[in-house]
Amino acid sequence: MPNKSMQIMFASALLVLYVLMYWTGDWVWGYFTRHPNDWILISGALAASLATVIALYKNDRVYMLANDVAGELKKVTWPTRKEVQAATIVVIITVVIAAIILGLVFDFIWSKLTDAIYG
Repeated sequence: MPNKSMQIMFASALLVLYVLMYWTGDWVWGYFTRHPNDWILISGALAASLATVIALYKNDRVYMLANDVAGELKKVTWPTRKEVQAATIVVIITVVIAAIILGLVFDFIWSKLTDAIYG
């Protein structure tokens, strides 16, 4: 019996594949006609993406790869909420400091360069 993470992976693949096939079909069909038929696009994209995901699910190599990925994700130690908040604050402060330094340095260099060129 597949675990929940495997089912979520294949359901996500189905959703992403459906959206990509719908957009591609809309683009191709819209190239040849002015108003593509939405029902045909929706049903065609859904059927094609469902068939593709079912074929991938039944493929032993793909299934084992997805199972290995799900197994590895169970081994990951995810950061706590406090660790994520602390890291986010560090990143924001670092970006602001870097933007200020780079902005001042580039503004100073650019002003000196334009003064040298234009007199």
